[in-house]
Amino acid sequence: MAEEESEPSRHVAYYRQAKDLALGQHPLSKYGPPLLLVFDALLTSLIISKVAYTEIDWKAYMEQVEQYMNGEHDYTKIKGGTGPLVYPAAHVYIYWILYYVTDKGKDILLAQRIFGILYLSTIGTVMACYRRAKAPLYIFPMLVLSKRLHSIFVLRLFNDCFAVFFLWVAIYFFQRRFWTIGSMAYSWGLGIKMSLLLALPAIGAILFLARGVGGSFKQAWLMIQLQIVIAFPFMANLMGYLSRAFEFSRQFLFKWTVNWRFVGEDVFLSREFSVSLLVGHISTLILFATTRWLRPAEKPISELLRNAVKFEEPGGKMQHAISIRISPNYILTTILTANAIGILFARSLHYQFYAYIAPATPFLLWRSGLHPVFQYAFWAVQEWAWNVYPSTDASSMVVVGILFLTVASVWWGTRHDFVNPKGEGAASKRWT
Repeated sequence: MAEEESEPSRHVAYYRQAKDLALGQHPLSKYGPPLLLVFDALLTSLIISKVAYTEIDWKAYMEQVEQYMNGEHDYTKIKGGTGPLVYPAAHVYIYWILYYVTDKGKDILLAQRIFGILYLSTIGTVMACYRRAKAPLYIFPMLVLSKRLHSIFVLRLFNDCFAVFFLWVAIYFFQRRFWTIGSMAYSWGLGIKMSLLLALPAIGAILFLARGVGGSFKQAWLMIQLQIVIAFPFMANLMGYLSRAFEFSRQFLFKWTVNWRFVGEDVFLSREFSVSLLVGHISTLILFATTRWLRPAEKPISELLRNAVKFEEPGGKMQHAISIRISPNYILTTILTANAIGILFARSLHYQFYAYIAPATPFLLWRSGLHPVFQYAFWAVQEWAWNVYPSTDASSMVVVGILFLTVASVWWGTRHDFVNPKGEGAASKRWT
């Protein structure tokens, strides 16, 4: 009889331990991320050895680097097989190094191994950021199971891989409150690809609250200085450099779009559609900034702006307390949300843009408050959509739909976050 009674209690104990492990509250939970990373290293090695490499932009990158090495410093004249050079100069410097290391780009296998290391470094950094934000262990497997993300890194060798890596390095150092290192890492990533501009509104809000007016201006100036240094060899035609490296008027081809195929080519190419996306992007950023991102200040937006215009600390005498509230969780949530908003309203997404989405989706779905079953379901549906090639009306609807659901659910799921409940002290609220 005693044994029969102890059997259910044993099952309950096992269930509790499994739950604690999944939530990251078990002593063994700390071993989960490194074990997943080891598994991913084996999987990545297997992919490199068994799956054929696909040439897309690598050869064009090498051709562009060769022209730079031969003395061409006019950005408007540097071209490759897939078109003109349209990335900032840090892209050129990185692929210039790869040009030498890989025997002028001919040693593809070595390049794949380098990108394999870059991929694992990126995933490792993402895991470190998740850990600092106290994300549960059960969302970590989604980071290592993406077919498309592996392909972008080790089968395509896109420059987005380096941009994404430095974005996550910046997030990690911001979480550690090493503001200058984080700003430099972000600016260097921006110097690889201008896609990182999507995170800038969130980084601005973080620095504004954490460092105040003077400190945030200092970080902004450091970022600008690094961009000047990066662009220096191309100063002879500075406007040509800026117009190519940060081209906002680029025309997108309907045949390559992953996200808006379902609206039809006429709508996709129309100016009205472009303007509506821009209005939607700006409006959503304002919504999040006013109802979520500036909440730690616990002051009216008008007062924060008034103090900023006067070059006074936005929080006044409470500035130090506000700065402390800028936690690792707040930093990760804010930056990834800004990035997701920008991608949702992007005029056109190509497959390599999934490098910005895949590492962020597990965390954002968790922050939405959805049940874990729905988190994995939406992640799986999104993964399916990004692996449909070429994109279809159905897959593009799923891409946009999941992005919209993610942004909307994060807004709703964080409605009680980053504020103190009335009548309770600051210590009573989780700022983690």
